[in-house]
Amino acid sequence: MDNQRFQDWTKLSPEERRRELQASNRRLQEYGPTLNAFVAALAPSPSSASAGPLADMPYATKDMLDRDARAAGWGGVRPSSEASGGTAELLRRLDRAGAVEAAVATMTELAYEPSGYNAQRGRTRNPWHPEAVTGGSSSGSAALVACGAVVLGIGSDTGGSVRIPASCCGITGLKPTGGGPLDPAVMPLSPSMDTIGFMARSAAELAAILPVVSETTPAGSAEPFGQAAILSDCMAEASPAVRQAVTAGIEALRGAGLTIAPAEFGDLLGEIDGHALTVMQAESSRSHAHRPFDGGRLSPTLARRLTKGLEITDGVLADSLAARADLTAAFFDRLGGAELALLPVMPIETPLASQTDPASADFQPRVLYAMSRFTRFVNFLGLPALSVPCGFDGRGVPIGLQMIGPAGSEARLLATAARLQATTDWHGRCPTATASSS
Repeated sequence: MDNQRFQDWTKLSPEERRRELQASNRRLQEYGPTLNAFVAALAPSPSSASAGPLADMPYATKDMLDRDARAAGWGGVRPSSEASGGTAELLRRLDRAGAVEAAVATMTELAYEPSGYNAQRGRTRNPWHPEAVTGGSSSGSAALVACGAVVLGIGSDTGGSVRIPASCCGITGLKPTGGGPLDPAVMPLSPSMDTIGFMARSAAELAAILPVVSETTPAGSAEPFGQAAILSDCMAEASPAVRQAVTAGIEALRGAGLTIAPAEFGDLLGEIDGHALTVMQAESSRSHAHRPFDGGRLSPTLARRLTKGLEITDGVLADSLAARADLTAAFFDRLGGAELALLPVMPIETPLASQTDPASADFQPRVLYAMSRFTRFVNFLGLPALSVPCGFDGRGVPIGLQMIGPAGSEARLLATAARLQATTDWHGRCPTATASSS
């Protein structure tokens, strides 16, 4: 692990941002192929929208957002018969703001796997440890942000697919409030739980893009949360290394002025997670099982998963969705008056790739389940959540702290994280392998 740091894009002058765009492109060309992090490198050049708020910010697009002349590959399995749905509205907003699309980033097949494993294209490698997973399904976007190839990574989050890779790669990842309109230019998975999410090295950088991508109040004008609750059950379930790092992050928040108390959840999170799995499995099958996938394009594991989801009846799916409002109210009741929940992103340390590869003798299916154990329930409830770096395990691989807030509180989450990052240095560090090019 190296203590060199990337510069915060929000603190750069226009000329420094143009130079950083060039430096990012050099890192993209140098590290992107080694990490297997992009489907296409787009050779970015300075933006013509020089007055835009995001002028010359390089970003990577997850390979599930279409443009007029580019059909996303969906992790290498999109049926060849399906044409582009046009340019995604999110990409239009970034274009107007002057951001520069630098790469189309790798992802897992159909965004339906939490480790970064992809049977078609191979796994994306973690810039911090060559044998560790990047997390998925937004694996390429996270790796490119972590190695300094882009400032912003576009991902999706249906059960943790932004927060998990953000945690594994030591960056900051935002899952916004759910329930937004569906865009025909974005691949669906589980529409009731899908969200487009964002990754950057710092909360300040995410705050800079928030008004552009969501048309909300800028995070800089939002008040940080004042009270928070620690999900004690999740802390007890976490490994010692995860618990130690997350505790350090929580203590840093306490030192930054938050009042923090423990909260016991008992069986509630398990109940919510059961509904989350039902909805995800049922809706993903309904989104994709009917598609004419080209022969051999879907991995056997994914094909079985889609088939199994069809066994869930419409009535069972409707019952799970109907439980959402009451379970959301119960979640906040357990916080004891706090609006902010604190817990690990994952209960386990970032696993090795061999543990998540179905073809490996070391494959452990329970590891895949554990990776999204603390994230899936958030998507079911439709709440915004943030992953922030809070330390490293004994191998030097990052660990993430998760913050969950009420619907619509993205700006407050980022303001709280910015307060944490003002007094800590876990974010923005260069992975050892990329430090010499920073």
